[in-house]
Amino acid sequence: MRTNPVKVALGSGQVAFGTMVFEFFTPGLCQILHVAGASFVILDMEHSGVGIETIKAQIAFARGIGIVPMVRVPGCYYHLIATILDAGALGIMVPMVETVEQAEQIASWTRYRPEGVRGLAFSMAHDDYLGGDIAEKMQVSNERVMAIALIETAKGIENAEAIMAVPGIDVGWLGHFDLTDSMGIAGQFDHPRFEAAVVHLVSACNKAGKPAGFLAGNAEVARAWQARGFRMLCLGTDIALLKDTLAKAIGDSKIQG
Repeated sequence: MRTNPVKVALGSGQVAFGTMVFEFFTPGLCQILHVAGASFVILDMEHSGVGIETIKAQIAFARGIGIVPMVRVPGCYYHLIATILDAGALGIMVPMVETVEQAEQIASWTRYRPEGVRGLAFSMAHDDYLGGDIAEKMQVSNERVMAIALIETAKGIENAEAIMAVPGIDVGWLGHFDLTDSMGIAGQFDHPRFEAAVVHLVSACNKAGKPAGFLAGNAEVARAWQARGFRMLCLGTDIALLKDTLAKAIGDSKIQG
């Protein structure tokens, strides 16, 4: 069974770079991202409108090429998380995590017993359709899966230390747009209350010995947030990367005069 090199790298204090995908779910996507140097991809189901068939295909396209497929599910429910794990995702991002109880549920739903309560089904996509010892498969799965708590409300920030202390929660991800919206300062990323929330989340992650994650719009932003303590970074989205690169190329191609 495959391992999760991103989880290993983050666990040893390294930084991991990837991107988030909303639109261009083509057969060559994961290979292109891998060639570009991404170590992981987060496939979005919360805002993209795609279903599990599309996601399962992308996870299959990622198999064996060295990129770690992860999925943002649309909500904090067992059936949304377990089906995506069975489809072969090596990481799950759950939105709007606000309480210790939610964090404990997520950790439990993503692991087999004794660490959790994930349902059993083997020789399927998640174990590459292989046979073998069931107990060993359960242990490997528990070790490799990543549970990412998307902390994006004022309540979530308030409870961040307790959330990140939950065994089985592997990353605390800052949802900056929704966080500012919940605080009544939508899009005001220079607001002192937002700045304080960022510091609190990073502190909570550091105290738990776990990385903080962030979606950065470009390399300059990524460097700035890495300097603030974030070690799992998405470099934009598929939509923004294509649109911004093409817009710049068109602008640069025009003869001035």
